[in-house]
Amino acid sequence: MEGAARMKRALISVSDKSGVVDFAKELIDLGFEILSTGGTKKMLEENNLPVTAVDEVTGFPEILEGRVKTLHPFIHGGLLAKKNDPSHMAQLEEQGIKGIDVVCVNLYPFQKTIEKPGVTVEDAIENIDIGGPAMLRASAKNHESVAVIVDATDYGQVLNELRSNGNVSLETRRKLAAKVYRHTASYDALIAEYMTNLAGEEQPERVTFTYELKQSLRYGENPHQKATFYEKPLGSKFSIARAKQLHGKELSFNNIRDADAALQIVKEFGEPAAVAVKHMNPCGVGTGENAADAFSKAYEADPTSIFGGIIAFNREVDGSAANILKEIFLEIIIAPSFTEEALNILTTKKNIRLLTISFDEKNAPEKVLTSIEGGLLLQDQDALGFDDAELTIPTKRKPTEEEMEALKLAWKVVKHVKSNAIVVADEAMTLGVGAGQMNRVGAAKIAIEQAGERARGAVLASDAFFPMSDTVEEAAKAGIAAIIQPGGSIRDEDSIKAADEHGIAMVFTGVRHFKH
Repeated sequence: MEGAARMKRALISVSDKSGVVDFAKELIDLGFEILSTGGTKKMLEENNLPVTAVDEVTGFPEILEGRVKTLHPFIHGGLLAKKNDPSHMAQLEEQGIKGIDVVCVNLYPFQKTIEKPGVTVEDAIENIDIGGPAMLRASAKNHESVAVIVDATDYGQVLNELRSNGNVSLETRRKLAAKVYRHTASYDALIAEYMTNLAGEEQPERVTFTYELKQSLRYGENPHQKATFYEKPLGSKFSIARAKQLHGKELSFNNIRDADAALQIVKEFGEPAAVAVKHMNPCGVGTGENAADAFSKAYEADPTSIFGGIIAFNREVDGSAANILKEIFLEIIIAPSFTEEALNILTTKKNIRLLTISFDEKNAPEKVLTSIEGGLLLQDQDALGFDDAELTIPTKRKPTEEEMEALKLAWKVVKHVKSNAIVVADEAMTLGVGAGQMNRVGAAKIAIEQAGERARGAVLASDAFFPMSDTVEEAAKAGIAAIIQPGGSIRDEDSIKAADEHGIAMVFTGVRHFKH
């Protein structure tokens, strides 16, 4: 590739045909012979461009419904030969093989195929490309001699360099080769995931995930940390990565994490709900007749911490809700939709971000990835809800109907609070949240102190069992009427006895919700 005279053959075979006709025409004008196959060859011919069929080069027809066409020494010899190695060039001449200088290939649409509702295994398998990845990997390996293009957005760069310099620079060829390997790795990762699921493998010996660039971020958790936002192909549609931003500044790293936390909580509720989040923890959760009513309760839960918070709704935001929201400094409001009136009200605030998201797949199962230095933890999402718990009531007093509704709300929220976690609530809203404490009674004291006088007659939820009776004693001092916790401590009897002494109803769920 050290001169224009050697840049004479280009192989073009693409599934994504956007821009390919113009690209091929420009190459022909620059003196290239075009080799092609199948639909790409047909399209180029229909546009009156001279094309040489690959089977003319190989002297062998496409067989097995096109499964075998480019897997031939006359193609791969031309791709892998080192142009600056005399012995390689002598072997090509001896075998009657011509070199290939530019390769433009992209792959069968495997991802689009398996995204289709009701796709059959047969269709999925047929859309696993074999010849395409082989040509791409061969060309990328030999990027010292071959310019390989897998992305139509790179056509312009390659053509500009060919026009200006008669060749493609080594720097560009190397970048193109790196993109090829990212592309084929991502392609294979999706296939591996599909086949692993198809085979029912739950703990494969190797696991590979692929993500696509969604957004370059200004910085990470802090200004000195670089960060980027990637989206999982075929991931849940109930995701910040799939949200549509209607207004406001671009999202930051912390915005994205907080918004995700708010969504995970609000999806727990069937009734109209509003969730306010600060630093990955809920500071206020409210339910009501509509969005406005729910938000009023979420605000009342903690009017101090909600300042600068992220709000998620599971109902449309209308004008009534918007009029309340506009009076408070908020970073983000997320909802299934906004009425035109609500948008007119809220978009007067320049910096607030307004996002809409589909709730159609809110219960789609997802794997949770947690990185550690030098490793990765992988687990199922904590999808167990209140209805999945097998409730037992070990205390003499049973919860009233109103207390049980409050216990449900508290349990839905405490699941999403950093451990050790305690939530105090009534049947419509949270009253106090104790998050991320090193001991459970410490979390209880924080939640109870925040609730204040509102704790009297309210309920308390704990994400894990009580190792001793001290949390019950703190609850009793505040006038808590009922408690919900997993149970399972070797000292459960101490907590049950304390609850009975103070007339507190206690419910065991048998389900722990640690969130580290």
